[in-house]
Amino acid sequence: MNLKVLKQTENKVIFHISNAEIPLVNALRRSLVEEVPTMAIEEVTFAKNNSALYDEILAHRMGLIPLLTDLKTYNFLEDCKCKGKGCARCQVKFALSAKGPCTVLASDLKSRGGVKPVYPNMPLTILLKNQDLQLEAVARLGKGKEHAKFSPGLAYYRFYPELKLTKDSNIKKCAELSKNLVVKGTKLEIKDITAWTEADEQICEENKVEVDHNQEEFIFTLESWGQLDTKKLPNLALEILEKKLKELDKLIK
Repeated sequence: MNLKVLKQTENKVIFHISNAEIPLVNALRRSLVEEVPTMAIEEVTFAKNNSALYDEILAHRMGLIPLLTDLKTYNFLEDCKCKGKGCARCQVKFALSAKGPCTVLASDLKSRGGVKPVYPNMPLTILLKNQDLQLEAVARLGKGKEHAKFSPGLAYYRFYPELKLTKDSNIKKCAELSKNLVVKGTKLEIKDITAWTEADEQICEENKVEVDHNQEEFIFTLESWGQLDTKKLPNLALEILEKKLKELDKLIK
């Protein structure tokens, strides 16, 4: 399997995968979404809450706040030396105290372990005059297969499109209708493969240009929620996948 980065931003990377089969690419996608661990709030204890939102709703919103995650510092609860009792090596404690009128933000969560929300301006609730919110929360490492709040991002792929012309192909019309298609001599080419959409494909088909899908080449997109470095996510997922394959190999032998 060969990987080539096509486009990269702070929280998004698109790469071209070649010489690979569908099961392997899908295994990479699932490893990214389900197996790479991140930190998320798991427990919330309310001391006071007379806001418009019930405790359960606020706790759910807090659980979905992406938290900056340091995988070298924290252990899984079940793997920690404290044997699951909870300590500074496997848990992070937060405290929040707010009095209205104000908008309570993710940045109002104060950590005792240095862990912070990825997006500090994410609103949690609005407090009116004489309304108070006081709580404590506990975050831990988890995986996306347990709950979506632990997922580090969104990963998806599609087949690499290949254009085939026939004697009836109207390539000039295709280029007129799509900004992502360009005529070069007698050929029709895709300007930016990362921007290819179903609309472009439909334009080609309507103008007698065949679009084949190479099932050994893929455009793979990864959008990170920000808990981990986007550049490191593919390597982390591949390392986890390799470890699982080695474990399977031992069981088979």
